[in-house]
Amino acid sequence: MEHAATFDENKLNAFMGQVIGDLGGAYSVSMVKLGDRLGLYRALRDQGPATASELSRRTGCDARYLREWLCHQAASNYLHYDAGDGRFSLPVEQAMVFADENSPVYMIGGFENAESTIENYTKVAAAFRSGDGVAWGDQAHCMFCAVAKFFRPGYEHNLVQAWLPAIEGMVPRLEAGALVADVGCGHGHSTLIMAQAFPNSRFVGLDFHPGSIQDAIRHRDALGISADRVDFRVATATDFDGGPYDLVTCFDSLHDMGNPVGAASHVRSQLKDDGSWMVVEPMAGDSVQDNLHPVGRLFYAASTLICVPTALAQSPGLALGAQAGLRELSQVIGAGGFSRVSQVATTPFNQVLDARK
Repeated sequence: MEHAATFDENKLNAFMGQVIGDLGGAYSVSMVKLGDRLGLYRALRDQGPATASELSRRTGCDARYLREWLCHQAASNYLHYDAGDGRFSLPVEQAMVFADENSPVYMIGGFENAESTIENYTKVAAAFRSGDGVAWGDQAHCMFCAVAKFFRPGYEHNLVQAWLPAIEGMVPRLEAGALVADVGCGHGHSTLIMAQAFPNSRFVGLDFHPGSIQDAIRHRDALGISADRVDFRVATATDFDGGPYDLVTCFDSLHDMGNPVGAASHVRSQLKDDGSWMVVEPMAGDSVQDNLHPVGRLFYAASTLICVPTALAQSPGLALGAQAGLRELSQVIGAGGFSRVSQVATTPFNQVLDARK
């Protein structure tokens, strides 16, 4: 109690306001998942404003539950409420975030990923005490789909349009016909986006998680792309073969590797002398203070609950974390034998590096 007289009431009230906002966001994870899973956002987008009863008739959901959900969404500024007619609507900007899978700001995957970190909590809490890792395949069952869904919009809207053109001379090579390895491909979205854009090139998608490779194959087959043009295989970043490659890519995966220096060395051995290693990593500055902002907050949380445990589960367990800046990434890539590393593009969520022999 002796400290009670020393606190600043204005600072306390301001901080409590922040915490209430944070708790509201935390509770909103499940609420957004309900809106997506039950088709509520899409019904409002496609058929316009509705009362709870009208939305019930559209979706087959119970009106009483819908009334509470709609009010929460309006209080969250996710929906607009018209007090005049009692209807709730989904503004076009919010629709881009919640109801349009092709939007560059579609964020349902982010909410799903947040939900999966809660499932990871008990395993990571035990690892905090032991110092052990939590293997990627042992993490939350929905993690892999959530991660793929979260990153796909950024790849769809940046990879072909901005990132590959930033790699000097690479687009003409891909147009003419190149050999590409996508290491850590996950569900294969990045691999397939490139394959669709450059039909004269051949692609190999590689990941150490067999379940993700199975999903990547299903995505490829659904698009009608032949296995001759896009081959998905189970392999790690330190043992894949098939080179020499014109281009090797790693999308948001290098920091998850327990041996990133070994991965860099192996990539170099599989790369043509004039080839490029394109490394796409979460956007980060070189110091802690550079990353103390909302995006850094998200990435530090994901890093604690997903990325660091994954890396620590692999030998030798060098865990870069999801907020490694250009300086640290360049040191790791350089230690693998690359002589030149340059940052060629950035977004609020990603940095794109070009590594050359």
